[in-house]
Amino acid sequence: MQSKCKYIFVTGGVMSSVGKGVATASLGFLLKERGYKVSAVKYEGYLNVDAGTINPIEHGDPFLCADGTEADMDLGTYERYWGQEMLEHNFYTFGKVLNDVLIKERSMYYKGEDVEPIPHVRDEIISEIIKAGQKDQADIVFTELGGTVGEPTNSMNAIYYEAIRKMKSMFPGSVLHIHVGYIIFPKHLGEPKTKPVQISIRLLMSHGIMPDFLVVRGSEKIDSRRRELLARFSDLDKDHSIGAEDLDNIYKVPIEFAKQKFDETLIKDLGLPVKNLDLEKLKSDLSFLYQKPSNKIQLTIAGKYFKSGDHQLADSYFALIEAIKHASWKSGIEVDLRYVNTEDIENQGTKLLEGSHAIIVPIGWGSRGVEGKITAIRYARENKIPYLGLCYGMQLACVEYARNILGYKDAHSEEVDTKSKHKIIHSIPFNEKYQRIKGDGTSMRLGSFDCLIKKGTIAYQVYDKYDQWQGKKGVISERHRHRFEFNNDYRKELEKQGLIISGTSRDNFFVEMIELPKTIHPFFIATQAHPEYKSTPWKPHGLFLELLQQALIFKQA
Repeated sequence: MQSKCKYIFVTGGVMSSVGKGVATASLGFLLKERGYKVSAVKYEGYLNVDAGTINPIEHGDPFLCADGTEADMDLGTYERYWGQEMLEHNFYTFGKVLNDVLIKERSMYYKGEDVEPIPHVRDEIISEIIKAGQKDQADIVFTELGGTVGEPTNSMNAIYYEAIRKMKSMFPGSVLHIHVGYIIFPKHLGEPKTKPVQISIRLLMSHGIMPDFLVVRGSEKIDSRRRELLARFSDLDKDHSIGAEDLDNIYKVPIEFAKQKFDETLIKDLGLPVKNLDLEKLKSDLSFLYQKPSNKIQLTIAGKYFKSGDHQLADSYFALIEAIKHASWKSGIEVDLRYVNTEDIENQGTKLLEGSHAIIVPIGWGSRGVEGKITAIRYARENKIPYLGLCYGMQLACVEYARNILGYKDAHSEEVDTKSKHKIIHSIPFNEKYQRIKGDGTSMRLGSFDCLIKKGTIAYQVYDKYDQWQGKKGVISERHRHRFEFNNDYRKELEKQGLIISGTSRDNFFVEMIELPKTIHPFFIATQAHPEYKSTPWKPHGLFLELLQQALIFKQA
């Protein structure tokens, strides 16, 4: 069987977070630069139907797609590199695959067959990959498998590997397999060791798969001897063994791949014409990654998902941290990021916030660490430190203002205190126009929604300054992921006491953005949305660009 579309599978060995997503995104970036249309499907081995119900400490920050799909953070990596939206058909978990198969079985789709993991679940996976290429009108579809080969807690991946093996026989000459492995550099030995990668290749072979390319990761430069050794172990030549040592910036990876002709060799192996790639132009387009910043500020993120045992887990806010980096590179302002756990603020006080030139309070769920977040917001407001609130950071900014300006000491969110007499943030009746039901009757707003921005506000000035309107001035579109809403019963009271509602839904029902006038605070703004999910290195989001500029002004003042 022949296919107009080409398929590339990417798997990992030795350890998780080995860099499969960055390798996939970087290769796709180069293929797009050469004029090819690309798409991607990410498969995860867990039984959750999506990533939205997983604690971010367990699996990192779910990436929120424009259609409301709560996906693995690798979909965000694809979006940022490729500048194209990832949607529901670009992300599957094993739970979602099984759910789709069981729905078909209940509706007699299989006409009474004995439904089995192989062939039925395997063929469902193959069908999904093919359909993704068709929906995105792609020339080349990347399929990345989560986890690592041979992982005992991820036995479901065996069916994914069977799908790879089957597709290679279905579409000869149109399917390639890239395996990403990690070489370790034990300090006590003084040389790199390749055995873990060799073992991962052997495990791959046990599934009937030989890799067509090896991407050899490591903390240091991988010498040609080790790359050739691993290539021979896989019956590959050295051109199919690609070095990928750690870099100070992941957006430099495409240039390193291009230098090794990774994309060119891959295109030839797929039997496609090698379209021109202007490497010098590419380097020029990415030149901002190599520039030294001229200024430096300290930005504090006051969140609740940083601690994992004795370690700090920045992946819980991955998209946010990426958006800050994008703004930093473009503005030339170096950012010293400080992660402060809001439970620590509750125990140790605001001394943890001292020295901040800007403060962000991001997304969060539930009551843990909430009072620490409110304390951080009050500290930013009273000390006139540039503040950006995101989602929960907007809701709690309204709560803080109601407590300390309106005098409603029990003001809170219904999510935390159902007995509060002043529920500034509350639940609303379900409306299918705005919400979807998740889990046990829980309604959520998920995906992109339009917002009207009021003229003369800081929000309007920011979106206008960085030209980030949705079609026409005064209209923006941002992604949402939340359950509770601003209580309109308190609109007039809060506005009367100085709070500005600068953004609302088109029908004026939802409060989307709030801020303080410059006469009260130089830069205090918060949004119900998640602008971090739309930021890219080539077009950072204006809210983060402006936050860094205001932080620098605050520092200099």
